[in-house]
Amino acid sequence: MKTVAISQSAYSEFQTQIRAQQVARVLIKPQRIEYSLKPEFGGAHYYTLPAGPAQDLQAFLREHNVEFALLPDSDITPASWVGLLLSAGMMIGSFVWLSKFSEAGGGAGVMGVGKSKARTYKGGNTGITFADVAGVDEAKQELQEVVDFLQNGEKYRRIGAKIPKGVLLVGPPGTGKTLLAKAVAGEAGVPFLSMSGSEFVELYVGVGASRVRDLFTQAKRQSPCIIFIDELDAIGKSRGSNPSMGGNDEREQTLNQLLTEMDGFDGNDGVILIAATNRPEILDPALRRPGRFDRQVLVDRPDKSGREQILQVHAQKVILGEDVDLATIATQTAGFAGADLANLVNEAALMAARHNRQAVLMMDFAEAFERVVAGLEKRSRVLSDTERRTVAYHEVGHALVGALMPGGSKVSKISIVPRGMGALGYTMQTPEEDRFLMLEDELRGQIAMLLGGRSAEEIVFGKVSSGASDDIQKATDLSERAITQYGMSDTLGPIAFEKTQAQFLEGSTTRRSISGEVATEIDRLVKETIDNAHDMALEILKLNRDLMESTTQTLLETEVLEGKQLAAMLTQVQAPAGLDAWLTNQSLTHQA
Repeated sequence: MKTVAISQSAYSEFQTQIRAQQVARVLIKPQRIEYSLKPEFGGAHYYTLPAGPAQDLQAFLREHNVEFALLPDSDITPASWVGLLLSAGMMIGSFVWLSKFSEAGGGAGVMGVGKSKARTYKGGNTGITFADVAGVDEAKQELQEVVDFLQNGEKYRRIGAKIPKGVLLVGPPGTGKTLLAKAVAGEAGVPFLSMSGSEFVELYVGVGASRVRDLFTQAKRQSPCIIFIDELDAIGKSRGSNPSMGGNDEREQTLNQLLTEMDGFDGNDGVILIAATNRPEILDPALRRPGRFDRQVLVDRPDKSGREQILQVHAQKVILGEDVDLATIATQTAGFAGADLANLVNEAALMAARHNRQAVLMMDFAEAFERVVAGLEKRSRVLSDTERRTVAYHEVGHALVGALMPGGSKVSKISIVPRGMGALGYTMQTPEEDRFLMLEDELRGQIAMLLGGRSAEEIVFGKVSSGASDDIQKATDLSERAITQYGMSDTLGPIAFEKTQAQFLEGSTTRRSISGEVATEIDRLVKETIDNAHDMALEILKLNRDLMESTTQTLLETEVLEGKQLAAMLTQVQAPAGLDAWLTNQSLTHQA
Protein backbone atom coordinates (compact mmCIF):
# COMPACT_ATOMS: atom_id res chain seq x y z
CA MET A 1 0.00 0.00 0.00
CA LYS A 2 1.33 3.39 -0.98
CA THR A 3 1.79 5.84 1.88
CA VAL A 4 0.88 9.46 1.21
CA ALA A 5 3.03 12.07 2.94
CA ILE A 6 1.05 14.78 4.71
CA SER A 7 2.68 18.04 5.69
CA GLN A 8 1.38 20.62 8.15
CA SER A 9 0.56 24.12 7.00
CA ALA A 10 -0.67 27.25 8.69
CA TYR A 11 -4.35 28.02 8.60
CA SER A 12 -3.65 31.42 6.99
CA GLU A 13 -1.70 29.70 4.21
CA PHE A 14 -4.63 27.29 3.77
CA GLN A 15 -6.98 30.25 3.30
CA THR A 16 -4.59 31.86 0.79
CA GLN A 17 -4.42 28.67 -1.26
CA ILE A 18 -8.24 28.47 -1.38
CA ARG A 19 -8.52 32.08 -2.57
CA ALA A 20 -5.94 31.28 -5.28
CA GLN A 21 -8.05 28.32 -6.49
CA GLN A 22 -5.16 25.89 -5.75
CA VAL A 23 -7.07 23.47 -3.47
CA ALA A 24 -8.71 20.44 -5.07
CA ARG A 25 -10.64 18.98 -2.14
CA VAL A 26 -10.94 19.37 1.66
CA LEU A 27 -11.69 16.74 4.36
CA ILE A 28 -13.03 18.32 7.57
CA LYS A 29 -12.43 16.25 10.75
CA PRO A 30 -13.33 17.18 14.33
CA GLN A 31 -9.69 17.75 15.33
CA ARG A 32 -8.03 18.90 12.07
CA ILE A 33 -8.52 19.77 8.41
CA GLU A 34 -6.88 17.74 5.61
CA TYR A 35 -6.65 19.00 2.00
CA SER A 36 -4.86 18.34 -1.29
CA LEU A 37 -3.74 20.71 -4.03
CA LYS A 38 -4.65 20.44 -7.70
CA PRO A 39 -2.22 18.50 -9.93
CA GLU A 40 -1.09 21.64 -11.71
CA PHE A 41 0.01 23.00 -8.33
CA GLY A 42 1.90 19.87 -7.31
CA GLY A 43 -0.93 17.69 -5.86
CA ALA A 44 0.66 17.71 -2.39
CA HIS A 45 -1.32 16.78 0.75
CA TYR A 46 -1.49 19.02 3.84
CA TYR A 47 -3.27 19.28 7.16
CA THR A 48 -3.95 22.26 9.37
CA LEU A 49 -5.74 22.92 12.66
CA PRO A 50 -9.15 24.63 12.66
CA ALA A 51 -9.18 28.27 13.71
CA GLY A 52 -12.94 28.92 13.91
CA PRO A 53 -16.37 27.37 13.77
CA ALA A 54 -16.86 24.59 11.22
CA GLN A 55 -19.92 26.39 9.81
CA ASP A 56 -17.79 29.42 8.85
CA LEU A 57 -15.26 27.20 7.11
CA GLN A 58 -17.97 25.40 5.14
CA ALA A 59 -19.41 28.72 3.98
CA PHE A 60 -15.92 29.89 2.95
CA LEU A 61 -15.38 26.72 0.89
CA ARG A 62 -18.75 27.00 -0.85
CA GLU A 63 -18.01 30.61 -1.70
CA HIS A 64 -14.86 29.53 -3.59
CA ASN A 65 -16.40 26.36 -5.11
CA VAL A 66 -14.08 23.98 -3.28
CA GLU A 67 -15.14 20.35 -2.88
CA PHE A 68 -15.22 19.26 0.80
CA ALA A 69 -16.50 16.43 2.99
CA LEU A 70 -17.27 15.99 6.73
CA LEU A 71 -15.86 12.85 8.38
CA PRO A 72 -15.48 11.74 12.05
CA ASP A 73 -11.95 11.70 13.37
CA SER A 74 -10.69 8.10 13.33
CA ASP A 75 -7.36 9.00 14.84
CA ILE A 76 -7.22 8.78 18.66
CA THR A 77 -4.64 11.20 19.92
CA PRO A 78 -2.70 10.74 23.20
CA ALA A 79 -4.85 13.46 24.75
CA SER A 80 -7.94 11.45 23.83
CA TRP A 81 -6.51 8.36 25.47
CA VAL A 82 -5.77 10.30 28.67
CA GLY A 83 -9.34 11.65 28.76
CA LEU A 84 -10.83 8.19 28.31
CA LEU A 85 -8.64 6.72 31.03
CA LEU A 86 -9.48 9.51 33.48
CA SER A 87 -13.22 9.08 32.88
CA ALA A 88 -13.02 5.33 33.38
CA GLY A 89 -10.94 5.76 36.53
CA MET A 90 -13.42 8.21 38.02
CA MET A 91 -16.30 5.82 37.35
CA ILE A 92 -14.47 2.86 38.92
CA GLY A 93 -13.36 4.94 41.89
CA SER A 94 -16.88 6.19 42.53
CA PHE A 95 -18.24 2.66 42.43
CA VAL A 96 -15.58 1.39 44.87
CA TRP A 97 -16.17 4.34 47.24
CA LEU A 98 -19.91 3.78 47.30
CA SER A 99 -19.35 0.09 47.97
CA LYS A 100 -16.98 0.79 50.86
CA PHE A 101 -19.31 3.45 52.28
CA SER A 102 -22.24 1.07 52.24
CA GLU A 103 -20.19 -1.71 53.84
CA ALA A 104 -18.94 0.67 56.55
CA GLY A 105 -22.54 1.37 57.45
CA GLY A 106 -23.18 -2.31 58.04
CA GLY A 107 -24.58 -3.13 54.61
CA ALA A 108 -23.27 -5.32 51.87
CA GLY A 109 -22.12 -2.73 49.36
CA VAL A 110 -24.06 -1.02 46.60
CA MET A 111 -25.42 -4.27 45.24
CA GLY A 112 -26.33 -5.39 48.78
CA VAL A 113 -28.32 -2.37 49.92
CA GLY A 114 -31.19 -4.65 50.89
CA LYS A 115 -28.99 -6.84 53.08
CA SER A 116 -29.50 -6.90 56.83
CA LYS A 117 -27.23 -4.68 58.94
CA ALA A 118 -27.54 -6.94 61.98
CA ARG A 119 -24.57 -7.25 64.31
CA THR A 120 -23.99 -10.94 64.98
CA TYR A 121 -22.56 -12.36 68.20
CA LYS A 122 -21.49 -15.94 67.56
CA GLY A 123 -22.28 -18.54 70.21
CA GLY A 124 -23.97 -15.99 72.43
CA ASN A 125 -20.66 -14.21 72.98
CA THR A 126 -22.28 -10.96 74.14
CA GLY A 127 -20.20 -10.74 77.31
CA ILE A 128 -23.39 -10.41 79.38
CA THR A 129 -25.15 -12.98 81.58
CA PHE A 130 -27.97 -12.81 84.10
CA ALA A 131 -25.35 -12.21 86.79
CA ASP A 132 -24.72 -8.79 85.23
CA VAL A 133 -28.42 -7.86 85.44
CA ALA A 134 -29.89 -6.87 88.80
CA GLY A 135 -33.03 -5.25 90.12
CA VAL A 136 -35.40 -6.87 87.62
CA ASP A 137 -35.93 -10.30 89.12
CA GLU A 138 -39.45 -10.77 87.70
CA ALA A 139 -38.30 -9.97 84.16
CA LYS A 140 -35.32 -12.34 84.49
CA GLN A 141 -37.63 -15.10 85.64
CA GLU A 142 -39.84 -14.61 82.59
CA LEU A 143 -36.86 -14.83 80.26
CA GLN A 144 -35.39 -17.91 81.96
CA GLU A 145 -38.04 -19.91 80.13
CA VAL A 146 -36.74 -18.63 76.79
CA VAL A 147 -33.23 -19.66 77.74
CA ASP A 148 -34.43 -23.09 78.83
CA PHE A 149 -36.23 -23.61 75.51
CA LEU A 150 -33.14 -22.74 73.50
CA GLN A 151 -31.04 -25.14 75.59
CA ASN A 152 -33.60 -27.92 76.09
CA GLY A 153 -36.12 -27.46 73.31
CA GLU A 154 -36.85 -31.16 72.98
CA LYS A 155 -38.71 -31.41 76.30
CA TYR A 156 -41.09 -28.67 75.18
CA ARG A 157 -41.66 -30.21 71.77
CA ARG A 158 -42.18 -33.64 73.28
CA ILE A 159 -45.08 -32.46 75.43
CA GLY A 160 -46.54 -30.36 72.64
CA ALA A 161 -45.73 -26.94 74.11
CA LYS A 162 -44.74 -24.02 71.93
CA ILE A 163 -42.40 -21.34 73.10
CA PRO A 164 -43.60 -17.74 72.49
CA LYS A 165 -42.57 -16.58 69.04
CA GLY A 166 -41.85 -13.10 70.27
CA VAL A 167 -41.05 -11.45 73.61
CA LEU A 168 -41.63 -7.72 73.91
CA LEU A 169 -39.66 -5.91 76.61
CA VAL A 170 -41.40 -2.70 77.69
CA GLY A 171 -40.45 -0.14 80.29
CA PRO A 172 -38.97 3.33 80.90
CA PRO A 173 -35.60 4.30 79.36
CA GLY A 174 -32.51 3.07 81.18
CA THR A 175 -34.09 0.12 82.99
CA GLY A 176 -32.01 -2.56 81.25
CA LYS A 177 -34.14 -3.88 78.38
CA THR A 178 -31.22 -4.19 75.95
CA LEU A 179 -29.03 -5.62 78.71
CA LEU A 180 -31.62 -8.32 79.42
CA ALA A 181 -31.78 -9.36 75.76
CA LYS A 182 -27.99 -9.71 75.62
CA ALA A 183 -28.08 -11.70 78.86
CA VAL A 184 -30.57 -14.15 77.35
CA ALA A 185 -28.21 -14.78 74.43
CA GLY A 186 -25.24 -15.04 76.77
CA GLU A 187 -26.99 -17.59 78.98
CA ALA A 188 -28.36 -19.66 76.10
CA GLY A 189 -25.07 -19.69 74.19
CA VAL A 190 -26.73 -19.21 70.80
CA PRO A 191 -26.09 -16.69 68.01
CA PHE A 192 -27.47 -13.23 68.73
CA LEU A 193 -28.50 -10.94 65.84
CA SER A 194 -29.02 -7.35 66.97
CA MET A 195 -30.50 -4.43 65.03
CA SER A 196 -32.12 -1.11 65.82
CA GLY A 197 -35.55 -0.36 64.39
CA SER A 198 -34.22 2.73 62.61
CA GLU A 199 -31.66 0.60 60.67
CA PHE A 200 -34.42 -1.04 58.65
CA VAL A 201 -35.84 2.12 57.09
CA GLU A 202 -34.01 3.87 54.26
CA LEU A 203 -34.82 6.48 51.63
CA TYR A 204 -35.58 3.90 48.97
CA VAL A 205 -38.92 2.12 49.13
CA GLY A 206 -38.60 -1.62 49.64
CA VAL A 207 -35.16 -1.61 51.25
CA GLY A 208 -36.55 -2.05 54.78
CA ALA A 209 -38.70 -5.01 53.79
CA SER A 210 -35.74 -6.60 52.04
CA ARG A 211 -33.61 -6.21 55.16
CA VAL A 212 -36.32 -7.85 57.28
CA ARG A 213 -36.39 -10.85 54.93
CA ASP A 214 -32.62 -11.10 54.96
CA LEU A 215 -32.49 -10.85 58.78
CA PHE A 216 -34.86 -13.77 59.25
CA THR A 217 -33.09 -15.77 56.55
CA GLN A 218 -29.79 -15.35 58.40
CA ALA A 219 -31.45 -16.32 61.68
CA LYS A 220 -32.92 -19.53 60.26
CA ARG A 221 -29.52 -20.60 58.92
CA GLN A 222 -28.05 -20.26 62.43
CA SER A 223 -30.99 -21.77 64.33
CA PRO A 224 -31.33 -21.94 67.31
CA CYS A 225 -30.88 -18.19 67.33
CA ILE A 226 -32.12 -14.95 68.92
CA ILE A 227 -33.12 -11.84 66.94
CA PHE A 228 -33.14 -8.62 68.94
CA ILE A 229 -34.74 -5.43 67.58
CA ASP A 230 -34.17 -2.38 69.76
CA GLU A 231 -36.50 0.63 69.62
CA LEU A 232 -39.19 -1.37 67.84
CA ASP A 233 -41.50 1.66 67.69
CA ALA A 234 -39.34 3.07 64.85
CA ILE A 235 -40.95 0.56 62.46
CA GLY A 236 -43.85 -0.80 64.51
CA LYS A 237 -45.95 2.34 64.88
CA SER A 238 -49.66 1.83 64.30
CA ARG A 239 -50.44 2.09 60.59
CA GLY A 240 -53.51 4.26 61.14
CA SER A 241 -51.80 6.86 63.32
CA ASN A 242 -50.03 8.80 60.56
CA PRO A 243 -51.34 7.95 57.08
CA SER A 244 -49.02 8.96 54.25
CA MET A 245 -49.98 10.64 51.01
CA GLY A 246 -49.55 7.45 49.01
CA GLY A 247 -51.03 5.22 51.70
CA ASN A 248 -48.09 2.77 51.64
CA ASP A 249 -44.77 4.32 52.63
CA GLU A 250 -41.45 2.63 53.35
CA ARG A 251 -42.10 2.22 57.09
CA GLU A 252 -45.42 0.49 56.51
CA GLN A 253 -43.89 -1.89 53.97
CA THR A 254 -41.21 -2.75 56.51
CA LEU A 255 -43.84 -3.37 59.19
CA ASN A 256 -45.93 -5.52 56.85
CA GLN A 257 -42.90 -7.66 56.04
CA LEU A 258 -42.09 -8.04 59.74
CA LEU A 259 -45.65 -9.17 60.46
CA THR A 260 -45.41 -11.73 57.66
CA GLU A 261 -42.07 -13.11 58.83
CA MET A 262 -43.20 -13.40 62.46
CA ASP A 263 -46.33 -15.28 61.50
CA GLY A 264 -44.60 -17.30 58.81
CA PHE A 265 -41.84 -19.19 60.59
CA ASP A 266 -42.57 -22.16 62.84
CA GLY A 267 -42.45 -21.50 66.57
CA ASN A 268 -40.36 -24.65 67.07
CA ASP A 269 -37.61 -23.86 64.57
CA GLY A 270 -35.47 -22.27 67.26
CA VAL A 271 -35.70 -18.64 66.14
CA ILE A 272 -36.97 -16.30 68.87
CA LEU A 273 -37.60 -12.60 68.37
CA ILE A 274 -36.99 -10.27 71.31
CA ALA A 275 -37.84 -6.59 70.91
CA ALA A 276 -37.62 -3.58 73.21
CA THR A 277 -39.56 -0.33 73.33
CA ASN A 278 -40.53 2.36 75.78
CA ARG A 279 -43.60 3.31 73.73
CA PRO A 280 -45.79 0.18 73.61
CA GLU A 281 -48.98 2.23 73.38
CA ILE A 282 -48.21 3.32 69.79
CA LEU A 283 -47.38 -0.14 68.42
CA ASP A 284 -49.63 -1.61 65.75
CA PRO A 285 -52.29 -3.96 67.22
CA ALA A 286 -51.36 -6.64 64.69
CA LEU A 287 -47.84 -6.63 66.08
CA ARG A 288 -48.92 -7.06 69.69
CA ARG A 289 -51.42 -9.87 69.14
CA PRO A 290 -50.78 -13.47 70.27
CA GLY A 291 -48.92 -15.42 67.62
CA ARG A 292 -46.45 -12.61 67.10
CA PHE A 293 -45.46 -11.03 70.39
CA ASP A 294 -47.11 -13.56 72.66
CA ARG A 295 -45.53 -12.24 75.82
CA GLN A 296 -44.91 -8.73 77.13
CA VAL A 297 -42.34 -8.42 79.91
CA LEU A 298 -42.33 -5.25 82.01
CA VAL A 299 -38.85 -3.98 82.87
CA ASP A 300 -39.75 -1.27 85.37
CA ARG A 301 -37.72 1.02 87.61
CA PRO A 302 -36.29 -1.01 90.52
CA ASP A 303 -37.54 -0.83 94.10
CA LYS A 304 -35.27 -0.24 97.09
CA SER A 305 -33.87 -3.79 97.22
CA GLY A 306 -33.44 -3.79 93.44
CA ARG A 307 -31.52 -0.51 93.55
CA GLU A 308 -29.21 -1.94 96.20
CA GLN A 309 -28.52 -4.98 94.02
CA ILE A 310 -27.78 -2.75 91.02
CA LEU A 311 -25.43 -0.62 93.11
CA GLN A 312 -23.60 -3.76 94.25
CA VAL A 313 -23.10 -4.84 90.62
CA HIS A 314 -21.64 -1.49 89.57
CA ALA A 315 -19.70 -0.99 92.81
CA GLN A 316 -17.65 -4.12 92.05
CA LYS A 317 -15.72 -2.08 89.50
CA VAL A 318 -14.66 0.67 91.95
CA ILE A 319 -12.81 0.74 95.29
CA LEU A 320 -15.23 1.63 98.07
CA GLY A 321 -14.39 3.20 101.42
CA GLU A 322 -15.40 1.60 104.69
CA ASP A 323 -18.06 4.27 105.35
CA VAL A 324 -20.02 3.56 102.13
CA ASP A 325 -23.49 2.19 102.87
CA LEU A 326 -25.16 1.05 99.65
CA ALA A 327 -28.47 0.45 101.48
CA THR A 328 -28.60 4.13 102.47
CA ILE A 329 -27.80 5.21 98.93
CA ALA A 330 -30.54 2.91 97.62
CA THR A 331 -33.03 4.57 99.99
CA GLN A 332 -32.09 8.05 98.81
CA THR A 333 -32.31 7.22 95.10
CA ALA A 334 -36.03 6.42 94.79
CA GLY A 335 -37.11 6.62 91.15
CA PHE A 336 -33.63 6.00 89.75
CA ALA A 337 -33.36 3.52 86.88
CA GLY A 338 -30.41 1.17 86.37
CA ALA A 339 -28.66 3.60 84.02
CA ASP A 340 -29.07 6.41 86.57
CA LEU A 341 -27.48 4.29 89.30
CA ALA A 342 -24.59 3.32 87.02
CA ASN A 343 -24.01 7.00 86.30
CA LEU A 344 -24.18 7.79 90.04
CA VAL A 345 -21.45 5.26 90.86
CA ASN A 346 -19.27 6.57 88.04
CA GLU A 347 -19.73 10.20 89.11
CA ALA A 348 -18.78 9.26 92.69
CA ALA A 349 -15.63 7.51 91.42
CA LEU A 350 -14.73 10.58 89.33
CA MET A 351 -15.26 12.77 92.37
CA ALA A 352 -12.92 10.63 94.47
CA ALA A 353 -10.25 10.62 91.76
CA ARG A 354 -10.54 14.39 91.42
CA HIS A 355 -9.68 14.73 95.12
CA ASN A 356 -6.83 12.19 94.84
CA ARG A 357 -8.48 9.74 97.22
CA GLN A 358 -7.59 6.06 97.26
CA ALA A 359 -11.22 4.93 97.62
CA VAL A 360 -14.72 6.25 96.97
CA LEU A 361 -16.22 7.61 100.19
CA MET A 362 -19.80 8.32 101.24
CA MET A 363 -19.20 12.05 100.78
CA ASP A 364 -18.37 11.35 97.13
CA PHE A 365 -21.70 9.60 96.66
CA ALA A 366 -23.49 12.51 98.37
CA GLU A 367 -21.84 15.05 96.08
CA ALA A 368 -22.48 12.86 93.01
CA PHE A 369 -26.14 12.54 93.99
CA GLU A 370 -26.52 16.32 94.25
CA ARG A 371 -24.73 16.79 90.94
CA VAL A 372 -27.07 14.32 89.21
CA VAL A 373 -30.24 15.72 90.81
CA ALA A 374 -29.53 19.45 91.09
CA GLY A 375 -26.69 20.04 88.66
CA LEU A 376 -23.08 21.19 88.87
CA GLU A 377 -22.16 23.39 91.84
CA LYS A 378 -21.31 26.95 90.75
CA ARG A 379 -19.51 28.73 93.58
CA SER A 380 -18.06 31.16 91.06
CA ARG A 381 -21.52 32.69 90.59
CA VAL A 382 -21.46 35.70 92.91
CA LEU A 383 -24.82 36.90 94.26
CA SER A 384 -25.51 40.31 95.74
CA ASP A 385 -26.42 40.57 99.44
CA THR A 386 -30.07 41.14 98.55
CA GLU A 387 -30.14 38.07 96.31
CA ARG A 388 -28.44 35.89 98.95
CA ARG A 389 -30.92 36.95 101.62
CA THR A 390 -33.86 36.40 99.27
CA VAL A 391 -32.65 32.93 98.29
CA ALA A 392 -31.95 32.02 101.94
CA TYR A 393 -35.42 33.03 103.17
CA HIS A 394 -36.95 31.31 100.15
CA GLU A 395 -35.26 27.96 100.85
CA VAL A 396 -35.92 28.14 104.60
CA GLY A 397 -39.58 28.77 103.80
CA HIS A 398 -39.67 25.54 101.78
CA ALA A 399 -38.00 23.61 104.60
CA LEU A 400 -40.21 24.86 107.46
CA VAL A 401 -43.45 24.21 105.59
CA GLY A 402 -42.20 20.85 104.31
CA ALA A 403 -41.25 19.73 107.82
CA LEU A 404 -44.95 19.66 108.81
CA MET A 405 -46.32 18.00 105.68
CA PRO A 406 -47.16 14.28 105.44
CA GLY A 407 -45.52 11.89 102.99
CA GLY A 408 -42.62 9.56 102.68
CA SER A 409 -39.91 12.25 102.39
CA LYS A 410 -38.14 14.51 104.84
CA VAL A 411 -36.10 17.67 104.38
CA SER A 412 -32.44 16.59 104.57
CA LYS A 413 -30.52 19.59 103.25
CA ILE A 414 -30.82 23.32 102.55
CA SER A 415 -28.28 25.08 100.37
CA ILE A 416 -27.86 28.55 98.92
CA VAL A 417 -24.94 27.52 96.69
CA PRO A 418 -26.03 27.96 93.04
CA ARG A 419 -26.29 24.76 91.02
CA GLY A 420 -27.19 23.81 87.47
CA MET A 421 -28.54 26.24 84.91
CA GLY A 422 -30.82 28.38 87.04
CA ALA A 423 -31.02 27.09 90.63
CA LEU A 424 -29.68 29.74 93.03
CA GLY A 425 -30.43 27.43 95.96
CA TYR A 426 -32.33 24.25 96.73
CA THR A 427 -34.07 22.28 99.45
CA MET A 428 -33.48 18.54 99.25
CA GLN A 429 -36.07 16.02 100.36
CA THR A 430 -34.90 12.45 100.99
CA PRO A 431 -37.48 9.66 100.64
CA GLU A 432 -37.67 7.32 103.63
CA GLU A 433 -39.37 4.56 101.65
CA ASP A 434 -40.59 3.73 98.15
CA ARG A 435 -43.96 5.27 97.44
CA PHE A 436 -46.15 4.38 94.48
CA LEU A 437 -49.24 6.41 95.39
CA MET A 438 -49.76 9.98 96.50
CA LEU A 439 -52.67 10.44 98.90
CA GLU A 440 -54.90 13.47 98.84
CA ASP A 441 -53.47 15.06 101.99
CA GLU A 442 -49.89 14.42 100.76
CA LEU A 443 -50.67 16.07 97.46
CA ARG A 444 -52.10 19.09 99.24
CA GLY A 445 -49.05 19.25 101.50
CA GLN A 446 -46.71 19.06 98.49
CA ILE A 447 -48.42 22.07 96.94
CA ALA A 448 -48.11 24.01 100.21
CA MET A 449 -44.38 23.22 100.42
CA LEU A 450 -43.83 24.38 96.84
CA LEU A 451 -45.42 27.72 97.76
CA GLY A 452 -43.47 28.00 101.02
CA GLY A 453 -40.57 29.85 99.37
CA ARG A 454 -42.75 32.52 97.80
CA SER A 455 -44.71 32.89 101.06
CA ALA A 456 -41.49 33.52 103.02
CA GLU A 457 -40.52 36.29 100.57
CA GLU A 458 -43.94 37.92 101.02
CA ILE A 459 -43.67 37.90 104.82
CA VAL A 460 -40.08 39.18 105.05
CA PHE A 461 -39.80 41.58 102.11
CA GLY A 462 -43.41 42.42 101.38
CA LYS A 463 -42.82 41.53 97.72
CA VAL A 464 -41.89 38.46 95.68
CA SER A 465 -39.07 37.64 93.27
CA SER A 466 -38.84 35.67 90.05
CA GLY A 467 -37.11 32.82 91.88
CA ALA A 468 -40.44 31.10 92.61
CA SER A 469 -41.35 30.63 88.94
CA ASP A 470 -40.43 26.94 88.85
CA ASP A 471 -42.24 26.30 92.15
CA ILE A 472 -45.38 27.97 90.84
CA GLN A 473 -45.24 25.94 87.63
CA LYS A 474 -44.95 22.67 89.55
CA ALA A 475 -47.71 23.63 92.01
CA THR A 476 -50.04 24.58 89.17
CA ASP A 477 -49.35 21.36 87.25
CA LEU A 478 -49.90 19.27 90.39
CA SER A 479 -53.17 21.04 91.18
CA GLU A 480 -54.43 20.62 87.64
CA ARG A 481 -53.54 16.91 87.57
CA ALA A 482 -55.38 16.43 90.87
CA ILE A 483 -58.57 17.74 89.30
CA THR A 484 -58.34 16.62 85.67
CA GLN A 485 -56.58 13.22 86.05
CA TYR A 486 -56.96 12.06 89.67
CA GLY A 487 -60.60 13.07 90.11
CA MET A 488 -59.95 14.85 93.46
CA SER A 489 -62.76 17.35 93.16
CA ASP A 490 -66.15 17.30 94.90
CA THR A 491 -67.60 19.55 92.22
CA LEU A 492 -66.49 17.71 89.06
CA GLY A 493 -66.23 14.28 90.61
CA PRO A 494 -64.13 11.29 89.47
CA ILE A 495 -63.96 12.23 85.80
CA ALA A 496 -60.73 12.22 83.79
CA PHE A 497 -60.52 15.32 81.61
CA GLU A 498 -56.94 14.65 80.46
CA LYS A 499 -55.17 11.58 79.14
CA THR A 500 -51.45 10.97 79.25
CA GLN A 501 -50.19 10.00 75.79
CA ALA A 502 -46.98 8.26 76.86
CA GLN A 503 -46.98 5.34 79.26
CA PHE A 504 -43.30 5.27 80.18
CA LEU A 505 -42.11 8.65 78.88
CA GLU A 506 -42.79 12.11 80.20
CA GLY A 507 -45.01 13.07 77.32
CA SER A 508 -47.67 15.68 76.89
CA THR A 509 -51.31 15.18 77.84
CA THR A 510 -54.37 15.68 75.70
CA ARG A 511 -57.57 17.18 77.04
CA ARG A 512 -60.82 15.65 75.94
CA SER A 513 -63.48 17.87 74.39
CA ILE A 514 -65.15 19.80 77.19
CA SER A 515 -67.57 22.68 77.37
CA GLY A 516 -66.58 26.21 78.24
CA GLU A 517 -68.36 25.93 81.58
CA VAL A 518 -66.29 22.87 82.59
CA ALA A 519 -63.06 24.57 81.50
CA THR A 520 -63.97 27.60 83.60
CA GLU A 521 -64.74 25.37 86.59
CA ILE A 522 -61.37 23.60 86.23
CA ASP A 523 -59.55 26.93 86.22
CA ARG A 524 -61.51 28.06 89.29
CA LEU A 525 -60.74 24.87 91.20
CA VAL A 526 -57.04 25.05 90.35
CA LYS A 527 -56.86 28.62 91.64
CA GLU A 528 -58.83 27.74 94.76
CA THR A 529 -56.52 24.80 95.52
CA ILE A 530 -53.40 26.93 95.17
CA ASP A 531 -54.93 29.77 97.20
CA ASN A 532 -55.72 27.39 100.07
CA ALA A 533 -52.19 25.96 100.05
CA HIS A 534 -50.72 29.47 99.87
CA ASP A 535 -52.78 30.60 102.87
CA MET A 536 -51.63 27.59 104.88
CA ALA A 537 -47.97 28.21 104.01
CA LEU A 538 -48.31 31.85 105.12
CA GLU A 539 -49.94 30.77 108.39
CA ILE A 540 -47.16 28.28 109.18
CA LEU A 541 -44.39 30.76 108.48
CA LYS A 542 -46.00 33.59 110.43
CA LEU A 543 -46.38 31.29 113.42
CA ASN A 544 -42.69 30.29 113.14
CA ARG A 545 -41.31 33.73 112.22
CA ASP A 546 -38.57 33.67 114.90
CA LEU A 547 -37.42 30.20 113.88
CA MET A 548 -37.38 31.31 110.23
CA GLU A 549 -35.17 34.29 111.09
CA SER A 550 -32.67 32.30 113.16
CA THR A 551 -32.48 29.47 110.62
CA THR A 552 -31.94 31.93 107.79
CA GLN A 553 -29.11 33.71 109.61
CA THR A 554 -27.37 30.39 110.21
CA LEU A 555 -27.82 29.45 106.55
CA LEU A 556 -26.34 32.76 105.40
CA GLU A 557 -23.26 32.08 107.53
CA THR A 558 -22.73 28.43 106.57
CA GLU A 559 -24.40 28.36 103.09
CA VAL A 560 -25.43 24.74 103.76
CA LEU A 561 -27.58 23.18 106.51
CA GLU A 562 -27.88 19.42 106.83
CA GLY A 563 -27.62 16.49 109.20
CA LYS A 564 -28.29 16.78 112.91
CA GLN A 565 -28.07 20.57 112.90
CA LEU A 566 -30.90 20.88 110.38
CA ALA A 567 -32.94 18.14 112.03
CA ALA A 568 -32.73 19.92 115.39
CA MET A 569 -34.01 23.15 113.84
CA LEU A 570 -36.88 21.49 112.00
CA THR A 571 -38.12 19.71 115.13
CA GLN A 572 -38.91 23.17 116.57
CA VAL A 573 -41.45 23.98 113.84
CA GLN A 574 -44.92 24.56 115.36
CA ALA A 575 -48.07 23.51 113.55
CA PRO A 576 -51.02 25.94 113.35
CA ALA A 577 -54.27 24.84 114.94
CA GLY A 578 -56.07 24.24 111.65
CA LEU A 579 -53.36 22.20 109.91
CA ASP A 580 -54.74 18.73 110.65
CA ALA A 581 -58.23 19.73 109.62
CA TRP A 582 -56.92 21.26 106.41
CA LEU A 583 -54.87 18.17 105.59
CA THR A 584 -57.35 15.41 106.43
CA ASN A 585 -60.89 16.58 106.99
CA GLN A 586 -61.50 18.94 104.09
CA SER A 587 -61.71 18.12 100.42
CA LEU A 588 -58.90 19.28 98.18
CA THR A 589 -60.91 22.17 96.79
CA HIS A 590 -62.87 23.21 99.86
CA GLN A 591 -62.26 26.78 100.99
CA ALA A 592 -60.43 26.86 104.31
